[in-house]
Amino acid sequence: MRKLTYYIATSIDGFIAGPGGEFDFFGFEGDFAAAILEEFPETLPAAAREPLGLIDVANKRFDTVLMGRGTYEPGLAVGMTSPYSQLRQYVFSRTLTSDAPDVEIVGGDPVGFVRKLKQEDGLGIWLCGGGKLAAELRDEIDELIVKINPLVLGAGIPLFAGDFRPDQLRLVESRTFETGTIIATYARRS
Repeated sequence: MRKLTYYIATSIDGFIAGPGGEFDFFGFEGDFAAAILEEFPETLPAAAREPLGLIDVANKRFDTVLMGRGTYEPGLAVGMTSPYSQLRQYVFSRTLTSDAPDVEIVGGDPVGFVRKLKQEDGLGIWLCGGGKLAAELRDEIDELIVKINPLVLGAGIPLFAGDFRPDQLRLVESRTFETGTIIATYARRS
């Protein structure tokens, strides 16, 4: 069975974007960038792959990406209709339409959809964002990989934008980079 991994950048205070969806303050440099390029090359947008020398690099962890409308729309605003063409792309929205042939808009139940995806053969499924979709899929998330950036936002889109319900996770791995960024990997407790 495939795993659903919520792989996301966050601030120390738990925001994945600013109040207006801004995310350009999250760093991508030094030893942290080198680790991402080596371990998660498929998570970089298609437009960045050639400049970063990733054009012929195979997917290592994921072959599918899930996005909420709020995560997908910033790319649309700059003409990027297929942000992760190296992956199967699904956008969850009840209002959005897309002409991009390699992006499927899913208007129905995200939980049922993800359960079906998990039954398929293939690499992992990457939940790219956002906070509302993560809250809806909370019980389906098998692994949480958080890139904790050394900054405080004070407000914005939370990691999980849902109801209060404490869930205990198990820390699997934690790495600190010279940039001050931490990558923490958590799994569900058995």
